[in-house]
Amino acid sequence: MSEMPTPVLAPEAFQQRLLAWFDRHGRHDLPWQRQRTPYRVWVSEIMLQQTQVATVIPYFERFMARFPTLGDLAAAPQDEVLHLWTGLGYYARGRNLHRAAREVMAEHAGELPVASLDALAALPGIGRSTAGAIVAQSTGRRAVILDGNVKRSLTRLHAVEGWSGRPAVERRLWALAEHYTPHARVVDYTQAMMDLGATLCRRGTPECGRCPFADVCVAHARGEERRFPEAKPKKALPTRTTRMLVLRDADGRVLLEQRPASGLWGGLWGLPQFDDPATLRAWLDVHAPAAELDPAWPAFHHTFSHFRLEITPQPARVDGLDSIGETRCWYDPANPPRLGLAAPVKALLASLAPFALAASEGP
Repeated sequence: MSEMPTPVLAPEAFQQRLLAWFDRHGRHDLPWQRQRTPYRVWVSEIMLQQTQVATVIPYFERFMARFPTLGDLAAAPQDEVLHLWTGLGYYARGRNLHRAAREVMAEHAGELPVASLDALAALPGIGRSTAGAIVAQSTGRRAVILDGNVKRSLTRLHAVEGWSGRPAVERRLWALAEHYTPHARVVDYTQAMMDLGATLCRRGTPECGRCPFADVCVAHARGEERRFPEAKPKKALPTRTTRMLVLRDADGRVLLEQRPASGLWGGLWGLPQFDDPATLRAWLDVHAPAAELDPAWPAFHHTFSHFRLEITPQPARVDGLDSIGETRCWYDPANPPRLGLAAPVKALLASLAPFALAASEGP
C-alpha cells in the first residue's frame, strides 16, 4: 500500500490550476506574510497547528509585539510565553516553541537552521511538514508540506482509502505531495495548498463547485466527498474526575500552583487539584488548617483529545497562610499577573473578578 496513487494530473497542470486559483482567491495579506522572516513564519506555523487562521491572527500579533525576535523569545521566562498562549490551547506547542528558541540560541547562533530540513525538523515541536512550510515560505526553496489541510485535499482528489494517521497511508500522501510540489513559485504554492484545504476543501462542507480540481477529483466524481478522508478510528472517551481548590485569602486572592513541566497543562499555573474530597481535606489539614469550606460549585466538563475531565470547583476561605512555597502564588483577580493559565482555570478565575458574579454564586 506504500506506492503512490495514480496522480489525477501531471505536476505542471496541477500547479498551473492551483496557482491560477490562488492568484484570484488565495490569502495574500496574513500578518506573517508581510515580513517573511524564518522566525515569524515559524511562530505562525506552530500557532496554526490544529488552530484556524482567524483564531491565530490576534495571538500572533500580540506575540510578535512582545517577542519581535527569536532572541527576545528565548530570553523570556516560560510563564510569560504561556501567558500569551493562554486560550490558544495545545500548550505543549508554546512550551516547545520556547524550548526550541533557547536551543537555537545555544546551538545555531540564534538563527533558525533553514539551510537544513533535517536540523530544522529536529527542533522541539517542528517535525517534517512544519519544517517544509518554514523553509518554503521563508526562503522560497523547494520543500514539501503535508499538514492537515493538504492531507484532506490530496485524500479527496485521489480517494485515498484509510486513516491518514496510519504510516502506509501517510507515505502515499507524502508521495503525492512530493509529486506535485514545484521548483518555482514555492512560496505561493505552499500557501495555496493550505488555502485550498482551509477555504474550499473543508472537512465538513467542501465547496466543490468553486474548486479548480472538481473535474478530476475522484471523491467528487463518486459523490463521496464526505467519506474522505477516513476518520480516525473512534474510541470511547473515558471520564476522569478532579476537585479544584479555589482557596481565597482575606484580600480575595486565589492560591495557584505551577504544574510539572510535563504532563497535563505542563508548566501552566492552576488551582490545586485532588482526586476526591477526602484528599483535598487532608491537604488543607496540613497546609491551611484554619480554612473554611463553602459548598462545592456545580461540576463541569473539559474535553481533551483522549479523555473528558469532570471538574468540581471547591471554594474555601482562609485569613492567610504562613508559607505557600516556591511553586505557589497568590493570584489577584482584580490585578491578574501575567501567568500561563489552563482554559478552565482562566474561566474560573474570571468569575471571581470584581465585575463578575459573587463567588458564592458559583462560576
